[in-house]
Formats: sequence, structure tokens, C-alpha cells
Amino acid sequence: MTYLVNISIGAIALLHLYIMYFEMFAWETKGRKVFRNFPKEFFSQTTVMAANQGLYNGFLAVGLIWTYFIENEEWKFNVSLFFLGCVAIAGIYGAFTASKKILFVQTLPAVIAMILLLLTR
Repeated sequence: MTYLVNISIGAIALLHLYIMYFEMFAWETKGRKVFRNFPKEFFSQTTVMAANQGLYNGFLAVGLIWTYFIENEEWKFNVSLFFLGCVAIAGIYGAFTASKKILFVQTLPAVIAMILLLLTR
């Protein structure tokens, strides 16, 4: 994979580690700053649900990080494409259900990374 693809995947993995952090451990502090449109009482009532979402974001990050350790180029390509696709789909769903901002923060970087990845083929 090219240097630019590796940087893109790393940035997206770091983003999802950050999302995991605030959803699992800082939902009632950072979460309020990220999701300003939600009612304040929503955060205390949804702490467990947010932590569960955070865990899934952690899995996405770990999947992307895993691609750095795959030596077989075909498998590296396939696994990278799979996890970037998962990020993009999760972002699309989040944009429709939570905040349109997610489309630009999560989906767009994943789609750009997928395009870059496909161009390396």
C-alpha cells in the first residue's frame, strides 16, 4: 500500500479510538460537547448504550490497525477495504440517525481512503 493510504488508515483508526474513548469513558463530558443538540438528561440515561457503541468503534480501529501487520498484500488490501467500508457504512447510518456532521467526519475520510486504496491496485 502507498504511504498516503497508510496515513489515511492511521488517521481513521485514531479517530475511532478517540470516538471509543469518549463514548466509553467520557460520554457525559465529551459526549455533551460532541452532540450538543441532544438533551442533557439524554447522556446520563444512555451511558451504557454509548459505551456499547464505543466498543464497536474500538473494533473498527483495531481492524484498521491490524492492516499494518498483514504481510500478504492481497489480504492487506481486502481487510483494509472491508474495515474502511464498515466505517463508511457506519458513518452513513450515523448521519441519517444522529448528526449530518458524521457524514463529513467519518464517512468522507473512509471513502477517500477507499478510493486511494483502490487506486493502488
